[in-house]
Amino acid sequence: MENCGDLPERRGLRPFDAEEFRENAHRVVDFIADYYRDIEKFPVRSQVQPGYLQSLLPDNAPEYPETLESVLNDIQNKIIRGITHWQSPNFFAFYPSNSSTAGLLGEMLSGGFNVIGFSWITSPAATELEAIVLDWLGKIINLPEAFLLSGKGGGVIQGTASEAILVALLAARDKALKAMGMGSLERLVVYGSDQTHSSLEKACMIAGIQKTNFKALPTNSSMNYALSPEVLKKAISDDLSAGLRPFFLCATVGATCGG
Repeated sequence: MENCGDLPERRGLRPFDAEEFRENAHRVVDFIADYYRDIEKFPVRSQVQPGYLQSLLPDNAPEYPETLESVLNDIQNKIIRGITHWQSPNFFAFYPSNSSTAGLLGEMLSGGFNVIGFSWITSPAATELEAIVLDWLGKIINLPEAFLLSGKGGGVIQGTASEAILVALLAARDKALKAMGMGSLERLVVYGSDQTHSSLEKACMIAGIQKTNFKALPTNSSMNYALSPEVLKKAISDDLSAGLRPFFLCATVGATCGG
């Protein structure tokens, strides 16, 4: 009879014990540190062609776990060449580098605890820390007291900027519909500018806003591509006269297209 305990690949199915985790975590941290040390040596934009990775990886997932050394070798030789290096100091596209080495350590701690904080009771510290830190942020950018938890507001961390726009839009939509009646959805109007990210238009589609009721108002170089109050005022006046209900304006502070 086969002794399964003697098969190294079967033993590999168990999770790391504390010391194995410590050893392998050190190796991963060393790998990341070396990447940041050498990041300026890579071309910022990946030089590969579409589909390059298909021929480098097997058609099916491995039946048993591979060694960490093998995984890191694959990342070094197959994955890094296909990365656009957003954290490079030479990266100037879209928006600035959005991480830091200090932040990576924070992510390690967060991943280690891996709490699911969907309510206070699931992890009181997670819920309360989120509220406190977002109040800190609100005070740093001088938000009015009404936006803070210490007032009648309070923030929630969302996964992405697009998700945050959608959540804000849905909250504003529901507030408007409660006042107007649930059958008034087709009258609701959303404003942005022609510099606003496409995520607002996509959020309107998800929220059921009529396509013609999303207004991307024009800007120009004479105003540094800022939305003119006069243009906004006229759009609101025209829509009110047409029996529509303006309820949402998305401010743009810098943009992918305008800087």
